[in-house]
Amino acid sequence: MFRLSKKALISVYEKEGLVEFAEGLIDNGYDIISSGGTASVLEEAGLEVQRVSEITEFPEILDGRVKTLHPKIHGGILFRSGEHEEDIEKHALPEIDLVAVNLYPFEEVVRKEHDLEEAIENIDIGGVALLRAAAKNHERVAVVTDPEDYMWILDEIEEVGEVQLQAKIKLALKAFQKTTSYDAAIYNYLHETFYWDSLPDQFNVVGKKIRDLRYGENPDQKAAFYKTKRIEESSVLKAEQLHGKKLSYNNIRDIEGAMDIVKEFEEPAVAAIKHTNPTGVASREDLTEAYKLAHDCDPKSIYGGIIAANREVPVGMAEEIDKIFIEAVIAPGYEDEAVEVLKNKKNIRIMELPEWESREVGYTFQPVTEGLLVQEKNVDTATKEDFKIKSDREPDEDELKAMEFGWKVVKHIKSNAILFTKSDHTVGVGAGQMSRVDAVKIARMKAKLDTEGATMASDAFFPFRDGIDEAAEAGIRSVVQPGGSIRDDEVIEAVDEHGMSMAFTGQRVFKH
Repeated sequence: MFRLSKKALISVYEKEGLVEFAEGLIDNGYDIISSGGTASVLEEAGLEVQRVSEITEFPEILDGRVKTLHPKIHGGILFRSGEHEEDIEKHALPEIDLVAVNLYPFEEVVRKEHDLEEAIENIDIGGVALLRAAAKNHERVAVVTDPEDYMWILDEIEEVGEVQLQAKIKLALKAFQKTTSYDAAIYNYLHETFYWDSLPDQFNVVGKKIRDLRYGENPDQKAAFYKTKRIEESSVLKAEQLHGKKLSYNNIRDIEGAMDIVKEFEEPAVAAIKHTNPTGVASREDLTEAYKLAHDCDPKSIYGGIIAANREVPVGMAEEIDKIFIEAVIAPGYEDEAVEVLKNKKNIRIMELPEWESREVGYTFQPVTEGLLVQEKNVDTATKEDFKIKSDREPDEDELKAMEFGWKVVKHIKSNAILFTKSDHTVGVGAGQMSRVDAVKIARMKAKLDTEGATMASDAFFPFRDGIDEAAEAGIRSVVQPGGSIRDDEVIEAVDEHGMSMAFTGQRVFKH
C-alpha cells in the first residue's frame, strides 16, 4: 500500500520544544494529528494539524478527560503491517508511525501542597494508553516520551528517513519505564493517603538511574546510582560536587550515613564515618572545635573516612581536615577560602548541599534472596522527657545531656552498639560486635579521649551485668539503654553498686 506521507500523533502536557519538533516532522514528510491544548499551540504557531475528533468523528468529552481513547486512534497505532490491511481499509484507520506523549505531572503535583481532588485529576489515562500501545508495537511505531529526545530523533529521521529499529526499541523501553514509575507513584500515593498506618500489599520500588558507578563494594561488582524516593529530604542525590573524583558506591553509602547523624541535631554538628560506622561525632557552636573533637575520638580510624557537617564549613575546620586523608566532605556550604584549602587534596570529594530538609517518615528496604525486607525509617529519638530513671542516684544535668546526645548517635552505629560519650561529643565507639560486653571493651579500647565521668549508651538491653562492670572500670558514670532484659534487676543492682545513674528509654535502636 503506497503512502504519500507518514503520520505523527502528538499529545503532550509539557510543551517545551513542541513547535520545533512538529515543524521538523512536517519538514520530513509527516502529517500531524493532535488534540486539546497541544493542537491549539501548534495551530497558533501556524502549523497544519488534523484534530483527533476529525478522525474519530467524535468530540472530546467530559471536560477533556476523553480525547484519544477511541478504536480509530488505537487501531492506527496497534496494527501490524502485512496482517491488518483489511481492517485498516474497512475502518479507515490512520496509519500512525510516531506517537509523542508526555503525561500529566502527577508526581510533581503531589510533591507540593495539594488536595486529593487535584492529585486525582492529574492521573493521566489517555496518555498512558497511547504510550503502552505505541511501545507494544515498537517494531513499526516510534514512541517519544521525553522532549530531550526530540532533536536526535529528528536528526535520525532527516539522515535515514525514519526512526530505526534499535532506536525504536530504546524509546519503547523508556516508555514502559515511564508508565511503570508513573503507576507506582500513583499506587504509593493513594496507599499512603488511605492506608497510611499500614505497609502496602505491593511494595513498589522504581528507580531512575542517575549514573553508573565504577564498581560496587568491590571492583568485580557492577553498580549504579538510582533515585527512588518521592519524599523531599536532603540527600546525596541533591548535592553538587565542587571538587574531586567521582563518588564511589562506598562513598555514597558513607556520606548518607554521616548525613543521617548530623540531621539528628538542630545545633551545629560534625560526624565522621568509616565503613558506615561513626568514628566520632561532636556538637559545638564552633564547628572547627566540633571537628577536632570528632577527629580526636578515634584519630586512627578517621583516616580515609567521610565528614558531614550541618553548617557552613569554616576555614579553620578545612585546615584541620587538610591535615589527613579524607575521602569526602558534605555540608550546606563552605567559606570561599575553605574550599580552596580542601582542594589541596586532589581527589577529595567536596559536596555542597544548600537545602537541608528535615528527616522524613518513610520506608527503608533491603533485598534478600527472592524477597525484599521493608520497614519504616527509624526517625523517632527518645529525649530526657521520655527517660525512666532506674538507678538510686539521679543523673545530673550534664549526664542527662550526655544521655540525649548518646541516644541520638548510638542508633547510627551497627549493632551490637556501645557508645561512650560526653554531653556534646563521643569519646569511644564499640560497633558491630556479637557480644555486648565485647562492644563495651572495644569502646573502651578505642577511646582516645577521657572516659572518666562519661556516659554509656547501648542500642539494646544488657543481658548481664558484665557490661556495666566493664564500663565502671573505664570511669563511666551514667548509662542510657532501652531496658527490657529478664536480668534488668541484676543490671540495675550493678549500676547502683558502682554509684552510676541509669535511664531506660523503652526504645531499642538496633541497626543491622
